[in-house]
Amino acid sequence: MIKGKHIVLGICGGIAAYKTASLVRLFVKAGAEVQVIMTPAAKEFITPVTMSALTGKPVVSEFFTANTGEWHSHVDLGLWADVMVIAPATASSIAKMANGVADNMLITSYLSSKAPVFIAPAMDLDMMAHPSTTRNIEMLRSYGNRIIDPAVGELASHLVGKGRMAEPDEIFNTINDYFSRREDLAGKKMLITAGPTYEKIDPVRFIGNYSTGKMGYAIADEAATRGADVTIVSGQVNIKPTSDNVKVIKVESAREMLAECQKLFPKSDIGIMCAAVADYTPTEYVNHKIKREKEEIPVIKLTKNPDIAASLGAQKKPGQLLMGFALETDNEDFNAIDKLKRKNLDYIVLNSLRDSGAGFGTDTNKISIFDVNGNKRCFPLKSKREVATDIIDTIISR
Repeated sequence: MIKGKHIVLGICGGIAAYKTASLVRLFVKAGAEVQVIMTPAAKEFITPVTMSALTGKPVVSEFFTANTGEWHSHVDLGLWADVMVIAPATASSIAKMANGVADNMLITSYLSSKAPVFIAPAMDLDMMAHPSTTRNIEMLRSYGNRIIDPAVGELASHLVGKGRMAEPDEIFNTINDYFSRREDLAGKKMLITAGPTYEKIDPVRFIGNYSTGKMGYAIADEAATRGADVTIVSGQVNIKPTSDNVKVIKVESAREMLAECQKLFPKSDIGIMCAAVADYTPTEYVNHKIKREKEEIPVIKLTKNPDIAASLGAQKKPGQLLMGFALETDNEDFNAIDKLKRKNLDYIVLNSLRDSGAGFGTDTNKISIFDVNGNKRCFPLKSKREVATDIIDTIISR
């Protein structure tokens, strides 16, 4: 699947840079075009001549060629690439990427890239474990980058621990798998709900929840990269999809979300109900700001909101697939399976507020997925983009 693809390989200044010669050979042998970008420090570990000979292309390192003044456009490189791989990624370069410090050709190219980015960290174990490094790596994950985790092994310091760059064949297989999955959902229309709903009390107040939409948007981006035609019906959130192939329809209330979903679902192959829809809405909307009174406390009467997942489940046709979400605090498995059956879902994704790092507002999640037969598959704590991959893989397996 790599044949004919354009791969930008960024090499940073670490001893693991010597492994990139083998990585380039694997890419080229598989039929890819490879453009190498090296940081100035990387040239201390492996020469540009070696990489140029292997790729058949001049290595880019500086913003312009000193003797001719020829400008190297980081924007053009970012547009040319089908994928960008940074290996080895040192602690210094990871920090620069995470914080937008564009002081060399590699970082400016990374910041300009429209292509998916895979990052293979490599450094000593104490650097790898330092809070600043772990924070920067999590920031990069939150931007949508894929991290190819380092292995445990002997390091340049002769210490043994986590920090050894993934081997070239593992990096190659990761990229090959990415391209092989890009057409998994080609031709499929997918409807996703995300974020909270706001139920208005008066012009300045509402009933809502803490949902940020991160999980739903991560699923949308993953589905789009795998060929799906994706539409998100989204509550009010402060994020955007990273993929240009995702259409976003913004709504406020549960009833607005239901109306959009009922229009879109009949034309969809897959529906994923990830939004945190408010269960109740004020019975009456007051069209002026409710003033604070000294003695009387206003009473807000509530009425049930429509159940969007159940509504779509009732109109689901053969060949359509519908997945719901359940955020629980007690009797998690029982409640999730009950919802799956009542709402005529094919799958339900369970996460629990009992699990640290799961739920609203985090960049990570820990889920279990139940199918219609009651089978349960559990996943460890992962970034929400990695969780999105697990969810899409589950759907494709169907």
